[in-house]
Amino acid sequence: MNSLIFKFLEYLKAERNYSEETLRAYKNDLNQFLEYLIDREKVDDFLKVNSQMVRNFCGYLLRYGYDKRSVCRKLSALKSFYRFLKENKKIEKNPATIVKSPRLERKLPGFLTESQMREVLALKPPKEISYRDKAILELFYASGLRVKELVNLKISDVDFENKILKVKGKGEKERIVPFGNYALLAIKEYLEKRKDSSPYLFVSKFNKKLSNRQIQKIVKKYLSKIKNSPATNPHVLRHTFATHLLDRGADLRAVQELLGHSSLQTTQIYTHLTIGQLKAIYKKTHPRAKLN
Repeated sequence: MNSLIFKFLEYLKAERNYSEETLRAYKNDLNQFLEYLIDREKVDDFLKVNSQMVRNFCGYLLRYGYDKRSVCRKLSALKSFYRFLKENKKIEKNPATIVKSPRLERKLPGFLTESQMREVLALKPPKEISYRDKAILELFYASGLRVKELVNLKISDVDFENKILKVKGKGEKERIVPFGNYALLAIKEYLEKRKDSSPYLFVSKFNKKLSNRQIQKIVKKYLSKIKNSPATNPHVLRHTFATHLLDRGADLRAVQELLGHSSLQTTQIYTHLTIGQLKAIYKKTHPRAKLN
């Protein structure tokens, strides 16, 4: 591995608490850029890169089939990398700063309606669903957790009396997330059936912590049964959690805290339905909303 990449990754791990998954993505992006530099730009040194080379790299990726979101992520990695090099006096200017990201079409997240969600959670264990899977679905909807956050939950992270979770989110940031009575009951029923001593809340039949992929397969199994489901991945439950809270009047900043978003702007994508409802109410009730 290039020594500059190694030092950058060490910095992200030690100072920024980045996860192994994120570090792996940064490493792959930077190695891909270095391969491009050597092959296309005939440059084998990160310190000799200029803005045009970075711009050319983005264009190269788009021509060869990478979607805009992937290119934006790779450009973001380069900007962070060169910011690190500048702060450490390796370069005078960040060549990636002035390179603009490809313009993304803003996609609204899919979500289940309240009736669809009721249909999912109406499944009865043990005939229609296992106690474990029931608890997983209930907790996803009750807390809006990311898959990785749910996978890493330990029994000790659950305060059963006060119905709150201690969650480690992105960048190892801790937050407290409440959950409701239905999720509490489902978790208790599941734990009563378990006979292992694993510290993790959700485990496989071999008493091992579930993987992200296993959680995805579990959720897909049940969401696939729902007619007109917008998606079958666990993230749709996170979107559903946020949308239903906002539909019923939750404060946007409160939802931001619950989701663990660092930026309010990220949370605002969930206001699509709420804004639509407000406009409909306004149009229907305000005396000057439309011409007679």
